[in-house]
Amino acid sequence: MRAPSWLPEPVRRVLRPVRRLWRTGALRTRRSTVVARRAWRRSLQVRVVTITLVSSSLLVGAFGLFVATRSADILLSRATADVEARLDSKAQYATTQLRVHRQVFDARLPTTLSDIVQSLSEGDPGQSGGAVVTLRGEQYPNLRPVTLPAVDTSEVISPELVRAIAERGEVAWQVRTADLGEGRQKYLVYGSPVPTRFGQLQLYYLVPLTTEDSAANEIRTTVLITGLVLVLLLGILAALVTRLVVQPVRVAARTAQRLSAGLLDQRMKVDGEDDLARLAASFNQMAENLQRQIVRLEEMSRLQRRFTSDVSHELRTPLTTVRMAADLIFAERDDFDPAVARSAELLQAELDRFEDLLTDLLEISRFDAGFAILDAEPTDLVPVVGRVVERLEGLAERAGVVVEQRLPAEPVIAEVDPRRVERVLRNLVGNAVEHSEGRPVIITMACDDAAVAVTVRDHGVGLKPGEEKLVFNRFWRADPSRARQTGGTGLGLSISVEDARLHGGWLEAWGSPGEGAVFRLTLPLRAGDRLASSPLRLEPVPAGQTEPGDRTEDAPVEVAP
Repeated sequence: MRAPSWLPEPVRRVLRPVRRLWRTGALRTRRSTVVARRAWRRSLQVRVVTITLVSSSLLVGAFGLFVATRSADILLSRATADVEARLDSKAQYATTQLRVHRQVFDARLPTTLSDIVQSLSEGDPGQSGGAVVTLRGEQYPNLRPVTLPAVDTSEVISPELVRAIAERGEVAWQVRTADLGEGRQKYLVYGSPVPTRFGQLQLYYLVPLTTEDSAANEIRTTVLITGLVLVLLLGILAALVTRLVVQPVRVAARTAQRLSAGLLDQRMKVDGEDDLARLAASFNQMAENLQRQIVRLEEMSRLQRRFTSDVSHELRTPLTTVRMAADLIFAERDDFDPAVARSAELLQAELDRFEDLLTDLLEISRFDAGFAILDAEPTDLVPVVGRVVERLEGLAERAGVVVEQRLPAEPVIAEVDPRRVERVLRNLVGNAVEHSEGRPVIITMACDDAAVAVTVRDHGVGLKPGEEKLVFNRFWRADPSRARQTGGTGLGLSISVEDARLHGGWLEAWGSPGEGAVFRLTLPLRAGDRLASSPLRLEPVPAGQTEPGDRTEDAPVEVAP
């Protein structure tokens, strides 16, 4: 709520506190609404109790309204019957007394009317309760009405009631509220025609409904209090009943959370033999089976890791012997026949690949066993990239690929393990050269105050949607039918992502069919720091922009093998 600018400054000063109060109230209302919505969504007990309270309130309210209305009607009916019986005898008495008068101009008629009203009032025990008796002739203007007690009854006797009695000769009644000297209260107004020799007069009997109205109010109050107590008890009962059902579910949820956190010995308490007890027993049985299965799988995984490590170590000895013999044969290949010489070259190449595979398997086993150690030291990463490119020059020349380096002119010092970083970059650049389809490969480096990033971009076949996650899986290949030029082991990217994690960094991939792929390595400048963003964006920038310096403010999702 903002004050219009055309208002005078004094008025705007007065409106400022109102504006603040409005904002405060709106904020509190919004917060309360948010809290209520959150409780409604998250708590089954709140929903059940709320629905029970609302439905029971409607039912109890409807029943209470019916009881109160019916009680008031019964009280009014009793009062009407009593007054009607008394009014009938009063009308007969008035008719008997007025028989002596043959015309309305009789001088004794007013005195007779006063005597009749006085007699009717004295003979009625209801007078002590405020009953009023009036005798009048509406069609005779010169005949003054007689009322006892002497009060103004014009507010109580309505024209509709007068027409029904004076014109149609009917016995009629109505309930009116008026003040006749004893405070404003309800009156039951009953009227009856009184036939005489000179015409018809009207007798009105006004009985206060104080007792009946008080009884109806007491009934309504009792019904209201009883209804509120009943609704409250139903709410408490619903809360207790739902708690009996919801509490085991909550315990099961907490137990499931502990199980998912690795606490496999957690179990639910089983009480009784009802459905909830059977649920707890079934849950415990499920947890027991899961624990056995997980322990079995962990044991199998441990045995597999141990088998891989043992086999890798055991193969080292025969591989060394075979390597020595192969080196001797390879050195003397010029003296052999061309077929034997070619076989020696193939043997040397496959031994190199076999040795690389054993090295990667040993490295993977160390990561799986949690024995990998980070030897971090301050390192300039610019020469590291240069060494990687220099070592892969032969592969790039054979593939006809130009490797372009976009590196900072100043040193980029980071606390890293240079051996592991060089291995990661060697895998990324080697894969980019292999899949670039003869197009250029671009290596970009940038840093900020907290992190350093290196992207390797190729313009080859690219990656299909979803393959940017699968590419880090062990032994996964985008196209298994495609011949490899480097003779890799299929474990390079899996080891690379583990090296990045060991540094507390990220290794991510992006690709699009026909547009190539981008791999981004992001490492903290200081060992142990937590990354929040990367100095380089992962997706290629549009044409006309430079890639270094672009930031990705959102922390990326690490792709795990």
